[in-house]
Parts: sequence; C-alpha cells; structure tokens
Amino acid sequence: MVEDRQSRGGERRPRSTSGSEGSGGARGSQGRRPRTERDGRWSGPGRARSAQPQGASPDAAKGPEGPPIPQEIEARQLAPDVRRELSTLDKATADAVARHLVAAGQLLDDDPEAALRHARAARARASRIAAIREAVGIAAYHSGDWAQALSELRAARRMGSKSALLPLIADCERGLGRPERAIELARGPEAAQLSGDAADELRIVAAGARADLGQLEQALALLSTPQLDPNRTGSMAARLFYAYADTLLALGREDEALQWFLRSAGADIEGVTDAEDRVEELGAAETP
Repeated sequence: MVEDRQSRGGERRPRSTSGSEGSGGARGSQGRRPRTERDGRWSGPGRARSAQPQGASPDAAKGPEGPPIPQEIEARQLAPDVRRELSTLDKATADAVARHLVAAGQLLDDDPEAALRHARAARARASRIAAIREAVGIAAYHSGDWAQALSELRAARRMGSKSALLPLIADCERGLGRPERAIELARGPEAAQLSGDAADELRIVAAGARADLGQLEQALALLSTPQLDPNRTGSMAARLFYAYADTLLALGREDEALQWFLRSAGADIEGVTDAEDRVEELGAAETP
C-alpha cells in the first residue's frame, strides 16, 4: 500500500461568514463548511485512526444540551447559507444549533472528537436538516469513524445536500476496507459530473484505492492527467503532486518521486502536506 503521509485529504468543516479557517459552521467544494469549505487536506490511506471507535461517546448521555459552548461563539458566525437551512427551527433552537456547528468547525483540526460531539449535539436538536447531517459526517470522518461518517454523509445527500460529497464517501469506503467500492463510485455517473477540486479529490481517493489493492501502475495512471501540471500552485495541486510522488516512490522510482515531492512542496503555500520532510528524507537517503 502506498503510504499516505499527507494530512487527510480535503478537509471539511463548518464555514464561518468570513470563510476563514477554523471559524465557523460545515459545507464545501466538495462542499460548504457544515456545509464545509475545503482547505485541501483530506483523503488517502493515512487517516485519523486505523480502527473504528469502540463503545459509546463519553457525551452520549448528556442529551441534546451537548458539550458546553464557549461564550465568545455566536450564531451569526455561521455561514448565511447554512443559517438559512435552520430557518424552520424556533430561534432558540436555531441559535443553539448554529453555535454548536461553529464550535465544531473551530475544533475540527485540533480536536475532531470534540468537534464530533458538538455536531452530534446539533443533530440531537434538528436531525432532518442536510447541513447538520453533513457536519456530523465530516466531523466523524476527521475522527476516523468511517462507518458513522458514511451513514451521515449519505443521509445528507438524501436530504438534498448540494455539496460534492462523493470523494468523502468513497474515502470512507476505503477506510472501511472496501477499496473496490471506492473505485466503483469513482467510475459512476455522479463522478463524471464532478469538476475542479472535487474531481481532483476523487482522483486521489481512487488512486489510493488502487494502491490499497496493490495496483500501483493503475494508481499512477489515474493521477497522470493534465491536472498534474507542475506550474499549478495551491493546496489541491500540492496534494495531487504528493500523491503522484508517493506512488512513484512505492514503485521504486525514487529520483522521479523526489522531483514531484519538490514540486508538491513548492505548490504547498498553505502547508497542508509534509512534502518538505519527504524531500529531506529522500535527499538524506541519497547522500553517500
């Protein structure tokens, strides 16, 4: 299996009104941020944990109140499109749900399990809103709970989520040990409708699924597209170059891998990969 040492591909989290990282609610381009926005860190074999969580959440008995919300978090920090989805709720409930979603977004990177507790608290108050189910799915994904993430993301789609959730869903299938299912999803009609970052993200997931099956040449072929343009910059380009380099390395093509890790590091203006570390490791290995 190709070792995926980049952060979880395509990260999603609740989005704030400012769109800044870590400050809001979930959906992204793959969706919005609860509806999340993606900051470019999410897919691949390396995930938050290798096994499914066992036992109930420590907050499962707390009821709909959920974990405490910091006083400085306000409902208005949630993205307007997500807040509109809460308009069917009474004001007190809508405000509580919004604040939990904002808290989930802020905690997603540093404490995904706490983010999941906040997202679940929002779901306990309003389980029939797509953005909320999406937020739970995204937080579960970041916590490594692939089964719950898959269930919640599918529920969000059934409820009408407009986010491009297919890459996350396919990656959950990989996390559950079903790479063949991830490949099948990547070949389906919904996948053919994706474009831009969403299509690149699914390509990385599908390549990882091929690598899971030991099909490294097929994985490399999936990544060898016009999007693999060395002149690109940004998080998605960095992650695409990284996945390509990692696959080359698994095939024993160290010199080529080093060049693509260098390109990944150069494109990675937001620091979403550890490409610089990989360059140092490979450079040290080549030093007599």
